[in-house]
Amino acid sequence: MPHIVALRSSARRIVPTVVCPCSVMVARLHTSPTSPKAQSEADAALPLGPFGRMLGGLNSLKSTLLKIPPIAAVGVGGSAPIPFTGRANSWSQAVREAQSLVVEYDQDQKIIDPIKLVGRDLRDMRDNIATLLGSGHPLLNTVSKYYFSAEGKNIRPLLVLLAAQATSIAPKQYLVSFSDEYEIIDTPISPMLQNTTTRTAHHDALYTPSVTKQGCMILPTQRRLAEIVEMIHTASLLHDDVIDASEARRGLPSANVNFGNKMAILAGDFMLARASVSLARLRNAEVIELLATTIANLVEGEFMQLKNTQKGKNGEAPRMTTFEYYMEKSYMKTASLIAKSCRASAVLGGNTKEVTELAYTYGRNLGLAFQLVDDMLDFTLSSTQFGKPTGADLTLGLATAPVLYAWEEFPELGPLIERKFSQPGDVEKVARALVYQSNGLKQTRALAESHCQAAIDAAMQFPPSDARSALIQLTEKMVTRQK
Repeated sequence: MPHIVALRSSARRIVPTVVCPCSVMVARLHTSPTSPKAQSEADAALPLGPFGRMLGGLNSLKSTLLKIPPIAAVGVGGSAPIPFTGRANSWSQAVREAQSLVVEYDQDQKIIDPIKLVGRDLRDMRDNIATLLGSGHPLLNTVSKYYFSAEGKNIRPLLVLLAAQATSIAPKQYLVSFSDEYEIIDTPISPMLQNTTTRTAHHDALYTPSVTKQGCMILPTQRRLAEIVEMIHTASLLHDDVIDASEARRGLPSANVNFGNKMAILAGDFMLARASVSLARLRNAEVIELLATTIANLVEGEFMQLKNTQKGKNGEAPRMTTFEYYMEKSYMKTASLIAKSCRASAVLGGNTKEVTELAYTYGRNLGLAFQLVDDMLDFTLSSTQFGKPTGADLTLGLATAPVLYAWEEFPELGPLIERKFSQPGDVEKVARALVYQSNGLKQTRALAESHCQAAIDAAMQFPPSDARSALIQLTEKMVTRQK
């Protein structure tokens, strides 16, 4: 029976191809001999599964078989692979056709556990944030730390740390010293201010760069950046839940339900203030500017969300189409923080402008894909599966990608979008039903996939490393995520 083998190009696009097992055997056997050490490493790196084990066994026979004159003679002259036809007239042609079908195992095919890769840099984040948020007011401490008591996705800080590792071996504008005095990240700039942090059991680890076996590094400043980004994100959740009157978040009653709107808003404000203090103490003007801009973008996006379409001034045509307006809003509310924090991570690592731009491009496209998938899941998952209320977008009057695509097929959605689904029956009887009847969900998924591919294309330009592989694999899983 034929096997399906995924062929990867340099652009990391995946094309399923049907191949004959015998052809694959021949192609694997007819590869250049390697040293015993290299062969051992190659065997260890083979993909798991029956097919991978079969190839491992075949490789162990390769050296002997290649000495057989008829087989050895095929490779003389360095014949290049030719397109597979399945109708070879000679042994030589069969080998050359089969070579074109072989999956070459590379660094990015090895499955990476991103959480394990960044290790304690992410594991200690919650405790570090609790220290940064410490205050003399017990209720403020409780409310501001409330959402950290539940396990979130932590995707934003994880991306900051992986971007730090992936870009640490990329070209630099200047070299960042391993032995810098990183305690400065908790040292006040103004002499009148006190340090808000206290010495902990892992004090030394807090101010020491972490290095992987491949030499990829996370600096203490980048670790602190990850914590700042998570604080900004969580503050926005506290505010959003009040605005949207949400009842649940991360599987818990929302902060506004548990403590009231006033406490939730104040806790969010306090968190942004403490994040700003930590940001200033990184002592990098560009990073401060990038992260401060993301806070402004979050507010701008929230204002854009108050309406579904943009009206032109003085009767003029609007600057953006309705879909462009939606995508700009999605950038402001979601992608901006991911994109600019990835860029900030590369900036703190001393990378060139080209590398920091790649980090931004990766984060921007991943962030847009993340929001598109979120909007799709609002129609396809239950609240229990999603960890927060689903079906809320239409109830709040929001026209997301599935609705806007459905509008192209069903023009009668236009007036409903304009009035923000405010009349009885607009949501369930009309809008939701038309989304399910249309190709809206399918088109939303396709758009998310295109942004994922753009993110992968950017990440592929980083030097090979486990961190790069983790960034790519996280992106590949984005469209199929269920939370």
